Amino acid sequence: MSLVKKDAASDTIDPVFHFDMHLQCPRCRIDLRGLDCMSCGFRMQLEHGIVHALPPERVAHYARFMEDYERIRAAEGRGSTKEDFYLGLPYKDATGSNSKQWDIRARSYDYLTKHILQRIPEDSGGRILDLGSGNCWMSYRLALAGYRPLAVDLLANDRDGLGAAAHYQKYLPELFPRFQAEATNLPFQDEQFDAVIFNASFHYAEDYVTTLREALRCVRVGGLVIISDTPWYSRDESGRQMVSERHAAFSRRYGTASDSIKSLEYLTDERLQLLEEQLSIQWTIHSPYYGFKWAMRPLVAKLRQKREPSRFRIYAARKNA
Repeated sequence: MSLVKKDAASDTIDPVFHFDMHLQCPRCRIDLRGLDCMSCGFRMQLEHGIVHALPPERVAHYARFMEDYERIRAAEGRGSTKEDFYLGLPYKDATGSNSKQWDIRARSYDYLTKHILQRIPEDSGGRILDLGSGNCWMSYRLALAGYRPLAVDLLANDRDGLGAAAHYQKYLPELFPRFQAEATNLPFQDEQFDAVIFNASFHYAEDYVTTLREALRCVRVGGLVIISDTPWYSRDESGRQMVSERHAAFSRRYGTASDSIKSLEYLTDERLQLLEEQLSIQWTIHSPYYGFKWAMRPLVAKLRQKREPSRFRIYAARKNA
């Protein structure tokens, strides 16, 4: 399928052309032969190798969230002007600003590749949808490992969003495709991916059932939908308390609660069970080892009579016929 073979802004070959993706309109969901929807008039734009697939009304919906998110992430020291920062992720945070979080990401990623993605048949093509890709570190690592990733995120900036993938380009035979899109209205036709990974992103969803149903639509029969690095609590009360504390802390520190969209923020066993029931799936729950200190956090919190801390697990579900 031929889309736009040249990106005039960056004069590079359109990676979507080589990935042989089949697109659909994210607004009215009809199949497309290019970037233009003749039904509703929406046109996806290709700029600097990024396909912008958010209709104007969805840009407006997320505008405040994206503005707050970018500002907070910048204040937290996310991103860098130096290439070695991106090339070292997730194993090394060259800025030192968020090393503990990157250690968690590294352990999750290693577990994911060694114990879960190995189930993908070698002859399937290895297409993986990286949802919530951020600066595209996971897509880069997956490409190095021989998979065919496609990165999706709301942010397209060059420090913490899809634009940061430029740092990886000369280290890959071909840069992976990148789409600015939302997880509930993905611009891809059905059953094209071997796996969909929510990359520390599922908790931003406003509706878990709708979001997961869309991921299942995009994965082939027998393929996997994976949730990685989303906080889990044994009690809903603990999750609600975390959200309240987080909003209050952000208001004090950044002048915004960062609550312009109603993200669900966390998982519980009850929420996971509801997804199983409504979508006819079955979770396999994996518990990577994040180190002794991390493992002791629940006990320490209990002894100090504090709210239970979040825990990270990886959830994988196979799409049934």
